[in-house]
Parts: sequence; structure tokens; C-alpha cells
Amino acid sequence: MVWIIKRKQMKTIKAGIIGGAGYTGGELIRLLLNHPNVEIVFVHSKSMAGNKLYEVHTDLLGETELTFASELSNVDVLFLCVGHGEAKVFLKNNLIPNGTKVIDLSQDHRLKTSEHSFVYGLPELNRHKVASSIHIANPGCFATAIQLSLLPLAKKKILKDDIHISATTGSTGAGQSLSATSHFSWRNNNLSTYKAFEHQHLNEISESIVQLQGSLEVDINFIPYRGSFARGILSSTYVQCDLDGDQIKELYEEYYKDHPFVWISSSSIDLKQVVNTNKCLLNIQKHKDKLLITSVIDNLLKGASGQAVQNMNLMFGLEETTGLKLKATGF
Repeated sequence: MVWIIKRKQMKTIKAGIIGGAGYTGGELIRLLLNHPNVEIVFVHSKSMAGNKLYEVHTDLLGETELTFASELSNVDVLFLCVGHGEAKVFLKNNLIPNGTKVIDLSQDHRLKTSEHSFVYGLPELNRHKVASSIHIANPGCFATAIQLSLLPLAKKKILKDDIHISATTGSTGAGQSLSATSHFSWRNNNLSTYKAFEHQHLNEISESIVQLQGSLEVDINFIPYRGSFARGILSSTYVQCDLDGDQIKELYEEYYKDHPFVWISSSSIDLKQVVNTNKCLLNIQKHKDKLLITSVIDNLLKGASGQAVQNMNLMFGLEETTGLKLKATGF
């Protein structure tokens, strides 16, 4: 006798992408094309309308015959991969059906305000809120790497002294539009700081710490660097801390025990361990009364498009890791 087991099939999620010609849009297309529960209905681009996706993202040759669209269609989830300031304009000028979930990858809706209903989409902070929301603001890339270094300390309410951070990002962090500092001849074999002490991601970092700790009465001293590589972020954060090494390790492992993309490494970490993945690796070291936390992520995945898919999975009741079990490049 042959038993036939019928499994309940989940409805396919129909997805649309606004601004699909850039780095984050391209990464999102790649992820969704290989997501078992998603169908890309359209990829919108004002500048590339009518062109095949693979004519812009050349690695997609043989993967899809989709063309960039100039019109919108009804979808279950809409990803906004547009420039900062453009997401608000798009939502103001376009009527989005009530049932459509929106995930904004720009910085337009990350900070709390009465003017919008977006939930800050850092799953390791707001997983349950994300799962029950229809509007998600995807965190910034630097903000993701830095917050994942600090959340366990904020939950313990021990961030009572100034926080010191240096972090280096790859050239894709600057977006696809050319500037003097994104040309190969300038960036290669070079290193520089920018927006020292005043980077735009500081505000969202502060809001997340306050959410857990209740207040933040110290300075966050953040020095960002432009790195001579394409993708990834390495962040080094140090703070005053009275806990011993074993207590700190227990604190971090307890906080992240149910979060599938954050891992604590007992040995030193590097970017090649996470590039092309949605992982964040943390290494924690105690030096006398100071605690050093090193964090590495892929700025285009855990720092942008991968995290957006992670949020989508939560919003639609999928396993959080669906479509995101990716292998690091390694070499």
C-alpha cells in the first residue's frame, strides 16, 4: 500500500522592487529569484525601463528573462531600493493597496516619528514587532554591525560610559552612483575616514540602545573608514565594562541563542567569513577594564538586502532563514 501525504503548500509571495538597478536592488533580485516562496512580479526602474535585468546585472544572464518595468503591479510585498529621501516621495505619489507590505531599504523611515508607522527592522531587536507589521524600515549597514555588537550590553543596562567605534566599509557601501571617492583609481590601495562623529546611522543606533536600556547619557564616538575592497564591514567597538570574560560570553550567547544569523566566535574574525552571507560574526575580548567587540557583516546582505528578505520571511510567517542559507566566498 502506498501512502500519499499531502503537504500544505504556502501561497507564493508576489514581490515588487522599486529601484532595481543599483547594488541593493541587484542583490535583492538575486535572493528573490532563488527564494522558494517568492515570485518577482516586477522590478521598477525609471532609467532602465524596457531593458532585460541581465543587461544591467550581467551575472543574471541565464537566470531570468524579466525586464525592468516602468509601471507598477499589485503585489504582496514591495521593496523600496531607492535613494535616501526618495522612498517618502514614492509613497506620497503612489497609492499602495492596504494589503501590501512595504520594506524600505532607505533611511527615510528608520527614526521614530508620529509621521509614519514603520517598525525598525532589526530582527535581533524587534523580531516580534516585525512579524506583526506591514511597514518595515530596514536598518543601515553600519548601524546593523554596530548594534549587534552592543545590544546585549544595552539589555543588561551597562552602557554607562562613552562608546568608541571604528568601522571600515567596502566601496559598494557608497552606492552605484559615481563620486570622486568611488573611482577605482582613488579607492584602490587607499584608506580614508569620512563623516567622523556625525554619521547618519548614529541616530538609529542611539534609538535602539535607548529602547533596551531606557536611556543613553553618553557619547557614541564613531569613526567610519572607506576600505579598499568591494563589500563587507568590519567594526571594532570598545567600552568600559566591569564584567569578567565568562560573564560577558554568557551574556552574548544568551542574547543571541535564538537568532540564527548571529554567531559568537572564540577566535579572531575576518570579512571573508561573512561576505556573500546574511551572517554577523562577533568576537569579544576583555582587556583589563575595557571590552572590545569586533563585528563583521556583508554590507549588501545582512546590512541591506539579506536583512530585508529576513524581515519579509518574518512578516509572512516563514522560517527566518528561508532563501538565506548562503555560503561565504572564503577565498
